[in-house]
This record gives sequence, C-alpha cells and structure tokens, in this order.
Amino acid sequence: MTEKEAAGQREARALALLLAGAGATHFARPMTYDAIVPRWLPGSARGWTYVSGAAELVVAAAIACPRTRRAGGLAAAGLFAAVFPANVQMASDWRRRAAPLRAVAIGRLPLQVPLIWWALRIGGYRGATPQLALQRIRQSPEPAAASREE
Repeated sequence: MTEKEAAGQREARALALLLAGAGATHFARPMTYDAIVPRWLPGSARGWTYVSGAAELVVAAAIACPRTRRAGGLAAAGLFAAVFPANVQMASDWRRRAAPLRAVAIGRLPLQVPLIWWALRIGGYRGATPQLALQRIRQSPEPAAASREE
C-alpha cells in the first residue's frame, strides 16, 4: 500500500468514526437531537432522531468498508446535506442563548460544506470541491408551511 492509499484509509476511518459516534449519540441521548428536528417535518421528532442516527451508522459502515466506500462517500455527502435544516433550526432556536452557545449553533452551519467535500473526496469523487458541497446544501429539503404538532 502506498503512503497516499494509507492516508486515504486513515481519512476514511476518521470519517467513519465521526459518523458512527454521531449516530450512536442519537440513540444514547436522543433528546439532544429531538430539540433540533425542524418543526415542519411530519411525525415525531424522536422518530426523525432515530432515523438519522441509523442512517449515520449505516453510512459509517459503508465508508469503513473499502468495497462500499464510493457509495458511502456519496451517501455521507447526501446525509450531511439532509441534516442541514436541523442545524438551521438549532441556530434559530439558540439565537437568544448566551454568546458561546450561539457561536456553536451558528458555527455548525458553514461546517457542513467541508464535511460534504470530505465525504465526496473519500468516496473517490475527484471533482469534489467546496462549490459542489454548497450545491448539495442548496438541494436539501426546503421548510414546508406545515408545522409538526408538539
């Protein structure tokens, strides 16, 4: 294995661990994620928390396995774009919190771009650029007029 291949393996493992850790926390501490599920999504927040946690675990496994890494990278990029509305919900909900908490909530928004780019790159998409990552975010679901019952 060349040094470049070894570096790619390490990067893939790092992203898989990030996703697996995040996915596991959706089940260990679901209330944290329930609070940021966009209210316009139908159904219960807990259901969306579990679905997104399971998706992160499946995508982590796909990235960890070299045979499914390409599909896993694309799935991770889509997942990072799909959860962007939750980050927007969090930033909106936390706008009146203490400055450090607001900074965390707002800081999560631009972090989606490098995460999408990283996922595409790990998946072997040579044309992966931050601009492509921005396009993925722009394609994420738009808030609907309906709100979820609380």
